[in-house]
Amino acid sequence: MIGEIVTVTVDRPLGSAHPDYPEMIYPLNYGYIEGIMAPDGEEQDAYILGVQEPVRQFTGRIIAIVRRADDVEEKWVVCPENQTYTKQEIAELIRFQEQYFQSEIITEV
Repeated sequence: MIGEIVTVTVDRPLGSAHPDYPEMIYPLNYGYIEGIMAPDGEEQDAYILGVQEPVRQFTGRIIAIVRRADDVEEKWVVCPENQTYTKQEIAELIRFQEQYFQSEIITEV
């Protein structure tokens, strides 16, 4: 999947609160890839990096997969085609949510 272009439908835009944990504010856009089912039975979730304003939809390149050892699902990391991030940069940007899980970031490098 890494390197593929996908369209993310954003259901938690930058600056919005988590629906179950209102104290968690999303510092980035977060959503799902319509039509691709994840192991949890829901559509595949994705973090969007490199977009500094709330959006409703975003098309970009998958640069990483976040695998959770203590959860059935994984998250995809999507960004504009011309941008790159290191594993450490990705970890820092998604820490707001991944800090509650044992996760590993898989990249193409």
